[in-house]
Amino acid sequence: MGLAWSHPQLRAQEVSNQEPASATQLPEGPDVSTSRYPDAIVLPAEDDSSTVVIESSGPQTKTGGRYTLDDDVVITYGDRRVEADHIDYDGDTGDLNASGHVKVSGGQNNESITASHGSMNLKTQTGRFFDVKGTVGLRPPGQKPVYDNGQPFLFEGRIVVKTGPQSYDIYGGSVTSCQLPHPDWQLYAEKFSVTSTKATAKNTVFRVIDVPLVYLPYATHPVGGEERQSGFLVPVIGESSTKGLVLGEQIYVVLGRSSDMTVGAQYYSKRGWEQSATFRYRGQGNNFALAHYSGLLDRGFVTGGQYVNQGGQDIVFSGRYDLSHQTRFVSDLEYLSSYPYREAFTENFNQAVSSDILSIGYAIHQAAGYSWAMRADRYQGLKQAATATEPEEQVRIFHAPSADLSTTEHRLGVSGAFWNIESSMAGLKRVQPNFATTGLTERFDIHPEVVLPLSAGGWRFRPSVAVRDTIYTRSREQSSTSLVPEESGEAVNRGDVEIGVEARAPVLERTFTSPFVHKLFGSDVKHTIEPMAAYHLVKGVDNFGQLLRFDETDVVSNTNEVVYGVTQRLFLRQKSSSETCPEQNDDAAGAAAWTGAAAGGVMGGVGNGAASDPGYVGASSGCGGRELLSWRLTQKYFLDPQFGGAVVTGTRNIFQTTLDLSGVAFLTEPREISPLISRLRWKTSDHFDAEWDFDVDTGAKKLTSNNVLVNFHEGQIFSGLSYARLNAPGRFNIAGFSSAVSDFTQLRVLLGYGGPTKGGFGVAANAGLDLIHTQVQYAALQVQYNWDCCGLSVEYRKYELGSVRNENTYRFNFTLANIGTAGNLRRAERLF
Repeated sequence: MGLAWSHPQLRAQEVSNQEPASATQLPEGPDVSTSRYPDAIVLPAEDDSSTVVIESSGPQTKTGGRYTLDDDVVITYGDRRVEADHIDYDGDTGDLNASGHVKVSGGQNNESITASHGSMNLKTQTGRFFDVKGTVGLRPPGQKPVYDNGQPFLFEGRIVVKTGPQSYDIYGGSVTSCQLPHPDWQLYAEKFSVTSTKATAKNTVFRVIDVPLVYLPYATHPVGGEERQSGFLVPVIGESSTKGLVLGEQIYVVLGRSSDMTVGAQYYSKRGWEQSATFRYRGQGNNFALAHYSGLLDRGFVTGGQYVNQGGQDIVFSGRYDLSHQTRFVSDLEYLSSYPYREAFTENFNQAVSSDILSIGYAIHQAAGYSWAMRADRYQGLKQAATATEPEEQVRIFHAPSADLSTTEHRLGVSGAFWNIESSMAGLKRVQPNFATTGLTERFDIHPEVVLPLSAGGWRFRPSVAVRDTIYTRSREQSSTSLVPEESGEAVNRGDVEIGVEARAPVLERTFTSPFVHKLFGSDVKHTIEPMAAYHLVKGVDNFGQLLRFDETDVVSNTNEVVYGVTQRLFLRQKSSSETCPEQNDDAAGAAAWTGAAAGGVMGGVGNGAASDPGYVGASSGCGGRELLSWRLTQKYFLDPQFGGAVVTGTRNIFQTTLDLSGVAFLTEPREISPLISRLRWKTSDHFDAEWDFDVDTGAKKLTSNNVLVNFHEGQIFSGLSYARLNAPGRFNIAGFSSAVSDFTQLRVLLGYGGPTKGGFGVAANAGLDLIHTQVQYAALQVQYNWDCCGLSVEYRKYELGSVRNENTYRFNFTLANIGTAGNLRRAERLF
């Protein structure tokens, strides 16, 4: 037994501060590799639920409650682990002294400390270590280290004093979030105080690639992955040809576990001060609130002998609160005091050229196929920018408020018919140049409908009958002295009867399985043809010219029309293997491979089926088919070219029936046939997709709209192209303020290599071109290089937006992992 006890102990022992009854000095003995080892002795702890487990490959001696351990020593206590070449451990007090390749790991933050030597107490989790390197939140599964949280923390120090389970002081050291031993950046200080959430220090020096850059009198570094802390963010620095030198700073304030706020300011040396503030709240489920304010105190500038001030404010609020799964409150609000402010100072091109703002707030309750809602909204649209001789012109439309009721289709008794209804009561107001309603116009609208779905021999029919009645407390009338209409205090009632029938033929389909098809597409190809036709009659709207215009409810007109169209699709059979998909060698299995493709075709129809949607993926899952191409053609024939007398020749006429067909206006005179609407989508793989949408006006013999979209990405290469051509009736008529034709051609291009988190070099460029005026509306070039835990991006950006903005700006950011970004190139504006 003496020989066995003296052999290096490869088995674990569990010890506590209770001494065993037969404890004696364990004499050393010869190394006998074939000896059997005794089982570990489990000694229950008196004052702690955790037991201590001792392992070593060298001699173990015990005197009273003191252990002397050598060679690959491991002591495990609860969730802590201590490793060293030599350890002296006192089981009564929990004290230990370790030397030679010391490593302490574990704990709630998954801490790891390596040192040349040190001492600690297992019970209090306190100690002192020398020549230390350490990490927090790092666990090595296999060969690659992985961080448990999103804020890695690594440190070095001459001495580390552990003051508790998750707190310690680092003397004469540094902290970083980069991998040691050669981090890209470090914070140096004489002393760091570390808790479970953050590290703090005074008189620190920030070094990048071991080059001292910044002295910080006080600095903090996050440690925990779930905690946030208030403080100053990294300053913003930039330069602009119109704004001058840009300097900014922000303060981040934690308001609680569910909310925070950021407040800051930027100084433009040529223009003045811009202020900003953002509040965020995230509650349970889908509840949230987000508010943002920005404003500029502009000193202005002089151009052409005139003083120009582009200051303003922009306030945005969005939020949602669910009372239950059936009832919720939602808001999406924006107030913009000046369009020139946003056009001149926003860094987002799409926002700079956007001329419409819609603010809406509503409460809705949905149950048993019924939806009740209360809403209030405000539309604000810029129709003409201010010039040296003309003021800015806007249209504002208010719903203040509106009570809405709508239903899904409900069976009508025991019959095969179904009914549904839409109804609303609203207070409305419209304000625009040369016209404004006085007070609120009340409107009551009710629209019930009955439909009878039928099917026979693969054909599907949907006849319907509906009535509509709308009451307005005010109306409009034509002025005797001006082409601009005027408001009348007379009430007006609009009523109509609607009859319709929709027919969908059986889907025609054929599968091509020839060797040529397999060589070209790599699988079988299914071709489907989905024809449809519908008839729609609306009668009773004989006072269209008397109706005030607020929304789509007010543009219902008489019509007698036929709509017809066809959708064609190509499906590829999804590649499968015996491990993941059933065999598909027989006819039944082959038919199953197209499940979803054919089903989507039968009911998909033209424009409103699942398979019509460009995002349709139902047929591409599992062993089914993947849609390669879809092409939809639609057109309307008007049996009543006058639309019940509603058409006004020489102006742009907007009716509900034309909006249902296309968002591009085309009706400027009585006509029998609409433009031909084409929608072509092509997706060869997850790396390439293209879309070509155009409206062909056969009467005017031109394309009123022509849009092409192409996207491609492969590995780190990405690109995109969009072409937009519009040649359609203008926004206003002869009594308005704009041209008779909206005519523009624009080209957008994007090309790049790399990614925001990819290491190494990356470059990207984009541009927007006005092909009619042969000018660049905007362009940007970004170059970046990412190291292990930091990156540098530099950008040149150009805006040319008429007289409001002609700017060249240079921006950059230097990003430190888990710390912040210095510069003014924000994530939302990056090209990568």
